[in-house]
Amino acid sequence: MTINEISANRCFGGVQGVYSHESRATGTQMTFAVFAPEQTMDGPVPVLWYLSGLTCTHENAMVKAGAQGLAAKHGIMLVFPDTSPRGEGVPDDPDGAYDFGLGAGFYVNATQQPWAKHYRMYDYIVSELPDILAEYFAADMDRQAITGHSMGGHGALTIALKTPGQFKSVSAFSPIVSPMNCPWGHKALGGYLGEDRNAWAEHDACALVGQAAERLPLLVDQGDADGFLAEQLKPELLQQACERAGHPLILRMQEGYDHSYFFISTFICDHMDWHAKALKQ
Repeated sequence: MTINEISANRCFGGVQGVYSHESRATGTQMTFAVFAPEQTMDGPVPVLWYLSGLTCTHENAMVKAGAQGLAAKHGIMLVFPDTSPRGEGVPDDPDGAYDFGLGAGFYVNATQQPWAKHYRMYDYIVSELPDILAEYFAADMDRQAITGHSMGGHGALTIALKTPGQFKSVSAFSPIVSPMNCPWGHKALGGYLGEDRNAWAEHDACALVGQAAERLPLLVDQGDADGFLAEQLKPELLQQACERAGHPLILRMQEGYDHSYFFISTFICDHMDWHAKALKQ
């Protein structure tokens, strides 16, 4: 496998790069971004994944989250994947809706047609892109952490819960904590996985905490002025699930904050400190 450099910019002493490659998981060309801090000049550094939400690409968090300066301080590599396969022949929502299809891969491996051929974002994040990081970047793959926003928060929580031992820490901003119990989740999981709710439960953080093989503490920030809070996000369901399972959770309701990157950039420092502490142990 080879990767192509699209851009590389000096940033906080390191390099913010954007790259593309032909993906075996999705059967398409995929684009991702990596911030490599200057500490990579001395050897491999720990890795923090940032999974983005609906409608996003690799670019949103790369530009808006304000994480690079903090990552440079801690000597952490940042990885910003795309949120879905793209390109000619990749199906999209037939009505052009934002919450399914392009930009809305939900970090699952689709089993239903016509989505199953390309929409394999779980394999892409868990297996393929880590192999690329290990081969082409000074990434210490024994020290990984993961975070994300909204759909990406769902991805971060579920992937961490499903892959014990792969991550040292996990956090999320405004995550979709239970896609089995919200309209976004019903549409995405029903479309990609079919009507078998047992298959849905494999990608629902509230269902997964009860059977988690590893009690990795969860840090979740949620704005109480988020317009999606009551219908789509429902953080109280995660709190209840964690209490039942005895799973460690820090859920912080942030007064007056919404679903935007203004919210994320306000609290990204806390999340970077959370992950840095775990990655340096």
